[in-house]
Amino acid sequence: MSAVPGRWRSWVWLALAAPTTIVFSLLGMLLFAAPFRVRYGVITTWTRLAIWWLRIACGIGFTVEGREHLPAEGAAVILAKHQSAWETMAFQLIFPPQVWVLKQELLRIPFFGWGLRMLEPIAIDRAAGRKAVVQLIRQGRDRLQRGIWVVVFPEGTRVAPGEHGRYKSGGAVLAVNAGVPVVPVAHNAGLYWPRDGGKRPGTIRVVIGPAIQTAGREAEAVNAEAEAWIEGCMPRLLGAEGEQKP
Repeated sequence: MSAVPGRWRSWVWLALAAPTTIVFSLLGMLLFAAPFRVRYGVITTWTRLAIWWLRIACGIGFTVEGREHLPAEGAAVILAKHQSAWETMAFQLIFPPQVWVLKQELLRIPFFGWGLRMLEPIAIDRAAGRKAVVQLIRQGRDRLQRGIWVVVFPEGTRVAPGEHGRYKSGGAVLAVNAGVPVVPVAHNAGLYWPRDGGKRPGTIRVVIGPAIQTAGREAEAVNAEAEAWIEGCMPRLLGAEGEQKP
């Protein structure tokens, strides 16, 4: 089946994604007392369905480079670009079981937020300042000690392809405090699923960088190394001039 023409792509994808979100959110809430990995396995079945349907309805696939860089044992902190909703779903297929650092308002969205809460994200108040960092370290260490990876988007919000936001150091602080490596990740999902929600056929490229060890290092240095690797990788994902037309 080929991708749906033009402006209908997003609507066709939503026609399946929206109702199944309700179904899997309810399933997740019914499993509230089950172990994390049971809830995670059930709810992320929706993710696999959504990514599969994205390829069928919108012609959007993906490739991954650098899987050999993933630590063989233990959990890690992922620092990644945030360009669209795509990576919040696809990372669940690419990396081990994980939680995300996100704004607490997302948990209030009917059905979607209720199901998301069952996945134990680290939901912070971005206006809380130092308290948010303390929460990130406390809850992040708990997840990492349980073998659950933590995904952090250090720029704090979605940025368009070719743009470069300020990298906040919270994820690196967590990694240093927990004694786990940082895995930097670059991708070009924003070219095919831009912030306006429209979808364009193509193949998203995800590149996983070498794990950055944190033992005996300052968080600022770890954060700067991750930023340098990610931003240094972006030009080849976006084209020689920093922008690629799908």
